[in-house]
Amino acid sequence: MGHYIGPKARINRRLGTEVYDSSGALRASHRRIFPPGQHAQRRRRPTDYGKALAEKQKICHYYGLSRRQLMRFFGMAKKAPGNTGENLLTLCESRLDNVVWKSGFAKTRAQARQAVSHGHFNVNGRRTDIPSFIVSPEDVIQVRKRETLQKIYATRAEETDRPGAAFLAIEPKELLVKVIRLPDKDDVGLPVQVNQVVEFLSR
Repeated sequence: MGHYIGPKARINRRLGTEVYDSSGALRASHRRIFPPGQHAQRRRRPTDYGKALAEKQKICHYYGLSRRQLMRFFGMAKKAPGNTGENLLTLCESRLDNVVWKSGFAKTRAQARQAVSHGHFNVNGRRTDIPSFIVSPEDVIQVRKRETLQKIYATRAEETDRPGAAFLAIEPKELLVKVIRLPDKDDVGLPVQVNQVVEFLSR
């Protein structure tokens, strides 16, 4: 899937949760809470496979992952000690574009992804333009020292009304955020049955 550019409200309605947070997608999915399609309200009950597939798609759409990226993260999660599902979500939450969004430097995840791709942020003093870059504890993410970027992100930081993530220390005046620990299951804002995803990917 990767970078999805189709109708986002349709995905929200199909998956039954707000995986896309743009204002248009949210308004449309609130107006029509049932799935998309002419016969949506007469569809058969989904199978166990269909339920697991939907949970996997939630993660892919929410974090902007392709199947290949998800499988790479899954392989890393299996090798790490601890619960595979929790490890998988920790890796997803540790993506640079997700950290930028949770810091309040972007209004939507898509905007955060674009900002990182355009090289607007430094990680530990080095320009980084890879949205899937995995941050680690003690990493420092900061807006690049360019006047236009400083003005844009200072305004966004002032306007944001989103509470900061517990695993991040945000300094809006410095346009800087420090990763103080790895994210855990309590930091994940996506309602997903990750154990079903693990079983699905293990087939």
